[in-house]
Order: sequence, then structure tokens, then C-alpha cells
Amino acid sequence: QVQLVESGGGLVQAGGSLRLSCAASGSIFSVHLMGWHRQAPGKQRELVAFITSGGNTNYAGSVKGRFTVSRDIAKNTIDLQMNSLKPEDTGVYYCNLIGAGGNYWGQGTQVSVSS
Repeated sequence: QVQLVESGGGLVQAGGSLRLSCAASGSIFSVHLMGWHRQAPGKQRELVAFITSGGNTNYAGSVKGRFTVSRDIAKNTIDLQMNSLKPEDTGVYYCNLIGAGGNYWGQGTQVSVSS
């Protein structure tokens, strides 16, 4: 089994920054990608960003240019630097790992952006 633990959420004013971190532990085999999704109240979970084992990144259009995803392969961690935050970025942010062993999710961390 793989465990993912997120940290770094909180309340911030619009225009501010937050940095989320996710640490993976357990039986980690051949990670294909790690990423972040979010779910706003009353909405479906959506992809925010991901980074592949080769270091390629992909971002949702709504966060491109404001968010940066990075990964420390040796530590099995992934970070999401979020700048210029907007109220519409509010939601629960989930860490995701896809590997040879399956598709894993963290418990989520709340991000709230006030206007």
C-alpha cells in the first residue's frame, strides 16, 4: 500500500501564496506521475497539475503561470507552489500518485482564499 500525506493548506487573502507538500510512503513501485487535484464545494474534482517521472509537467489552464509543481524523486515528495491566489482557487487539494501498483490519493488539505 501507498500512503500520501498532504500539508500546507490554510487561509490566505487573494493575491497571496501558499505552498502545498505531499509525502509518499509505503510500497512505491515505478511511479508514473504525481499530481494535485482539487474539489471546490458543489463541484467535481478537477486536475490542477501533475509531473511525470521524466519531469514533464502539465497544468490546468486556470492555474497556468501562477502555480508550479515540483518533485523530489529521492524523497518521494511533491510540492505545489501557488502564487497570485484567487477566491476561485478555494477547495480541498488532493495529492495523487499513479504507479505500477495503482492509483493512490491523499486525504486532502483545505485551501481557502478570501477576497
